[in-house]
Amino acid sequence: MKYLTFYKTALNCNTEDQVFDFLISNLKPSNTIWSYFVNWEKVFANTKQIEIALNNLNYLIGKDDFDKEFKFLLKENPSIAKVIPALVVRDRNNTKKFKILVDYQSKKLVYEDYDFSKKDISDDDIEKYLHFVKETGLKALITDKKIKNLVDYMIGVEAGLDSNGRKNRGGHAMENIVEVFIKDVCENNDFKYLKEANAEKIKNEFGYDVPVDKSSRRYDFVIDNGKELFIIETNFYGGGGSKLKSTAGEYRNLFDVLDGKYKFFWITDGMGWKTTAKPLRETFDHNDYLFNLAMLEKGILEFLLR
Repeated sequence: MKYLTFYKTALNCNTEDQVFDFLISNLKPSNTIWSYFVNWEKVFANTKQIEIALNNLNYLIGKDDFDKEFKFLLKENPSIAKVIPALVVRDRNNTKKFKILVDYQSKKLVYEDYDFSKKDISDDDIEKYLHFVKETGLKALITDKKIKNLVDYMIGVEAGLDSNGRKNRGGHAMENIVEVFIKDVCENNDFKYLKEANAEKIKNEFGYDVPVDKSSRRYDFVIDNGKELFIIETNFYGGGGSKLKSTAGEYRNLFDVLDGKYKFFWITDGMGWKTTAKPLRETFDHNDYLFNLAMLEKGILEFLLR
C-alpha cells in the first residue's frame, strides 16, 4: 500500500497494519437498497406483453370439459399457443421450442419436439399442446381452481423470476453507492467521470490510452481531474467463498497491468472479507490503494482527487 497522511489524520492509523485493521473492522453488514427487491415496473411490462392472450386463456377456468374447451379456444385463437410456455418456464429467452425427454425408464432415451412458435397450427399441434399443459401441471392448476386469473398468476411468476436478477442488482447497488461519493467530488471540483467505460470509450472521451487485462474489461468508473486519470473498480461481498480470493488476485494483476501509469482504486466491502482476509491483505500490500465504504465516508476520495 501507499501510505497517506489521510490515514493518520482521518483514521488515526500510523502503520499499514493499523490501516488494514481499520478496513477489516469497519466492513458494512449490507449494501441492500430498495432497488434490490422486486422490479415491479419490469414485472408489469413483461406481463402486459401477453396480457390479452392470458385473458383469453382465462376462458378455461372453471370449464367442466377442459380438453374440449382447450381445443376450441386454440382453433378460434391460434396465436394463444405462443404464450403457453410462459406459464411454466421463463428463461429470459422466451423459449417456445422444446425437445423434451419423454421416456428414459426403458433405458432408451425418447424425445418429442414441441413448437409453440408456429403461425398456423394443425389439429395434431393442438393435441400436442394439450398433452403439454397436462404433463406440466397447467391443466390441474386451472381445473382445480387453484388460481382465479392467469394475469395475476403471471404477475407472480414474473415477480419470482425477477428475484433471479437480485445478484446483478446487488452488484449494481455497490456501484450506485460509490457513485454518490464520486459524483459529489466531481461536481464540487468540476471533474469529469465515466461509468462502465472500456478502453475505447476512455480514449474517445478523455484522450487517455488505458491498458486492459482482458478485452471485455469495462472499468466501473474513471475520473479525469484535468491533470490525471483515476480508475476505480468496486464490489461487495456479503458472504465468503473462493470468488473473493480470485477477485483479490484479479485486482493485483490489474494493478500490474496499469503499471503505475494511472492511479487505480479498488473499493470493496462486505462481511465476506472477514473470512477471506488473507488474500485481501495480499492485495492491500501489493496495490497502492484499497478502500472500503467507511474510508469513503471519511473523505478519502476528496483527499486523493483534489
